[in-house]
Amino acid sequence: MAMITEDMRRIVADAMLSFAATVCEDGAPNLSPKGSVFVYDDAHLVFMDIASPHTMANLRRDPRIEINSIDVFRRRGYRFKGTAEILPPGSGPYEWLNERLLAANGPGYPANAAVLVAVERAAAIDSPAYTFGGAQEAELTAAWRDRYLQAHRT
Repeated sequence: MAMITEDMRRIVADAMLSFAATVCEDGAPNLSPKGSVFVYDDAHLVFMDIASPHTMANLRRDPRIEINSIDVFRRRGYRFKGTAEILPPGSGPYEWLNERLLAANGPGYPANAAVLVAVERAAAIDSPAYTFGGAQEAELTAAWRDRYLQAHRT
């Protein structure tokens, strides 16, 4: 059964930046931004270890992970809980992801290992504007794009 829906695929792709939560040795959370998260197939996400020493150390010790992908303009996204597997160069997921990252970013970034996440649970994250404000996605998206552009005018 497919865990990752078409809407989830769209949100992960459009978010362009996701956040991975792992568990530190002392039990504290570690939250790390990931610009390389992609949907690999109907049951897996994948990201590259580019500069993630703490995330990787945590996953070697405890493979539990949560990845949040939020489309900031749509004001909604998903949380994906699962188990991570660290894969070296030469593995299928590593080569698949590395090809996409090279096409998007060019050479020059390290690609140490791929992290393949078997998604065990996925849940929607929605702005309260949908629940309490009766917002519609198209209007909310347009309003937040306008806010973003106004905040970043130079």
